[in-house]
Amino acid sequence: MPATCRRCSASGRRIRWARSATPGGRSTSRSTSTITSGTPRCRSRGRIRELLQLTSQWHGSLLDRHRPLWESHVVEGLADGRVAVYSKIHHSMVDGVSALRLMQRSLSEDPEARDCLPPWALAPKGEGGSRRGLDPMGLLRTGAGALGDIAGLVPASLRIGSQVVRDGDITLPRAPKTILNGPVGGARRFAAQSWEIERIQRVAKSSATTLNDVVLAMVSGALRDYLLEQHALPDEPMTAMVPVSLALRAESAGTDDGGNAVGAIVVNLATDREQGATRLEEIAYSSRQAKKIMGDLTPTQILAFSALQMLPLALAPIPGFVKYTHPPFNVIVSNVPGPRNPMYFNGAKLDGMYPVSIVLDGQALNITLTSRDKYLDFGLTGCRRSVPHLQRLLTHLESALAELEQSWG
Repeated sequence: MPATCRRCSASGRRIRWARSATPGGRSTSRSTSTITSGTPRCRSRGRIRELLQLTSQWHGSLLDRHRPLWESHVVEGLADGRVAVYSKIHHSMVDGVSALRLMQRSLSEDPEARDCLPPWALAPKGEGGSRRGLDPMGLLRTGAGALGDIAGLVPASLRIGSQVVRDGDITLPRAPKTILNGPVGGARRFAAQSWEIERIQRVAKSSATTLNDVVLAMVSGALRDYLLEQHALPDEPMTAMVPVSLALRAESAGTDDGGNAVGAIVVNLATDREQGATRLEEIAYSSRQAKKIMGDLTPTQILAFSALQMLPLALAPIPGFVKYTHPPFNVIVSNVPGPRNPMYFNGAKLDGMYPVSIVLDGQALNITLTSRDKYLDFGLTGCRRSVPHLQRLLTHLESALAELEQSWG
């Protein structure tokens, strides 16, 4: 069943996925019942500011649980004649990587192509081909692999523990309290901007680090300057949770089903360091140490290890937990790989692709970015109450990159 036609169905205490039905009650393989067919126009001659305000408003509303857990808004009336599309899909259906893969399937590298379909109208992968029957040996192999993964959890845990004790510099899931780590309200604020990938790659090459390390250094410098403005920078270094999508591993192994398997590492942002070059060095080292731990783990073991690091998030709904405990990390920073070439939808060129992610109690700011042709598109999602003047972080991101370019560019 394709993800875009599934809805929640409750039976007693059980919640399961069920096929959505059209308003007439008939089951359909690709329901369009949740598409917003209207085309709200931006006021004030369609400035980007109004578009971001609309996005913030839509993102603060809940999805209708009686329909498939996604929706899409088409926005026309922008001053330069462009059209924007805002889509929201529940994380229980797909993760960021799988959602981006779904969107890319609806685009084409050919500007003359006129047969592109929107993501909700696409057939699921493999539809129309011959259906294979039950494979008993395949089931046995899958079951044996799962048992092996479970049996390996204990030695893997012991190995991770011994490495933490031996090295003594692994970033653990305990971060200082900041204004970004309190309870969140229902209102959201969204900000977005693009940076040339070449600028970031040049710094990464000169400093012998990775593109992701430089992105984290940009975030570190931006958070440091922003919290200094708010007189709220902690003395201890802040940390970031960096999701690692297992969908990429599954895709390379030929087993990708467009699901939502995500692991995570915790990286020291070194916000207690004044110099951007020093922050980059410490971030790169912390990232290497975290990845070294996960390098020998299976996807199942990575999920278990990641769940343990994020356990405090599951306890956040308990009254007083967020207020009286330290957060496991201060901010979520996710980099989702996107298309490497220019993409088109029935002749319309893709000019921007800005991720709008989620915030949680204790995690009032989320920074997600995706690559697009020659650019990295940053999307900053924050709680309107807990993260005042969110758009100023965009200025600080540029300042942080400029500082790194002076040191390493």
